[in-house]
Amino acid sequence: MPFPQYNAMSSAKRRLSARLGGLAALLLAGLFAPAPAVATEALPAFTDDPAVVDFAGDLELRHGFDAVDLLGQFAQVKPNPRVLQLIAPPDSPQQRSWERYRQRFVNERRIANGIRFWQDHPTALVRARVLYGVPEEIIVAIIGVETEYGRNTGGFGVFEALATLAFRYPRRSDYFRGELEQFLLLARENRFDPLAVKGSYAGAIGIPQFMPGSQRRFAIDFDGDGRVDLSRSVDDAIGSVARFLEQHGWQSGQPIAAPARLAEAPEAALIEAGIRPSLTVESLQRQGIAAVADPQALAALIDLVSPGKATEYWLGFENFYVITRYNRSSFYAMSVFQLAEAIRQRRSADEAAGDDEQVR
Repeated sequence: MPFPQYNAMSSAKRRLSARLGGLAALLLAGLFAPAPAVATEALPAFTDDPAVVDFAGDLELRHGFDAVDLLGQFAQVKPNPRVLQLIAPPDSPQQRSWERYRQRFVNERRIANGIRFWQDHPTALVRARVLYGVPEEIIVAIIGVETEYGRNTGGFGVFEALATLAFRYPRRSDYFRGELEQFLLLARENRFDPLAVKGSYAGAIGIPQFMPGSQRRFAIDFDGDGRVDLSRSVDDAIGSVARFLEQHGWQSGQPIAAPARLAEAPEAALIEAGIRPSLTVESLQRQGIAAVADPQALAALIDLVSPGKATEYWLGFENFYVITRYNRSSFYAMSVFQLAEAIRQRRSADEAAGDDEQVR
């Protein structure tokens, strides 16, 4: 979200100077002076950036933070070039490939570990399904795709990463300033040190990789200990994933996706219409797209492209679209769906084999 900008003699500057006074104010003056000319590859310190000072003053005005304390925290971190490298579009974009993407997330390791995760946390998963209507396998698969069931939650300082993107990545600075604000509010509400939290290079946190704004809006204390902890509480992660999907419109008991058969390439307009369901299955069938589904259900035509291979087509229903609210990618949603199906089917087969063994 955008933040109000102040002039060079901003109210934040006057307020901070008055509070510090004397020599300290003279030393702090460098915070408000224009950043000196630097080589293009250099990243000026946050405390040399007037926008950072304005940000701290704004949070003091709107949320009651102490601007001097906030600037002290900014002084303890530096802009991280690696964060900017990871978030920037590649110089030579790699051609999208569903086959390559799927191999990363729908594989034997994640299926086996997903079954183990389900076995280790059955009570929380059942309770989440009952409360929010989201099947256990979908919750498991999202956590599996995001962090391999909590194994890879990220090693970047979240404050440093968000500050880098908020003040050194103009392309999406408004968004990341909003997330940095949400992170600081989250830290205050949950009484943790914002400088101690680790996460992804984009500032996502914990087992389910929630951005701070999503954590404040949708996360839940599912283990009943009085605080939301997505980094150490698996129960909180499970409940929060289910609640996120429910809040975004998950339809309990309804389908997610169905394979589609096409006699020829579809009209470009069907693909360009996007992934939000807007046409009935019946109307798609009249356009030569066959699928086993309720004729009155709304669907979108999903194309899963792999270079050198025939495009895979699916119908995505409302629940498929809801999964894309977690990550706005049809590849992501299909990986979650297919991993969930593989885990569910393998688990059912294992249970059936166990029952047969007991009978014998």
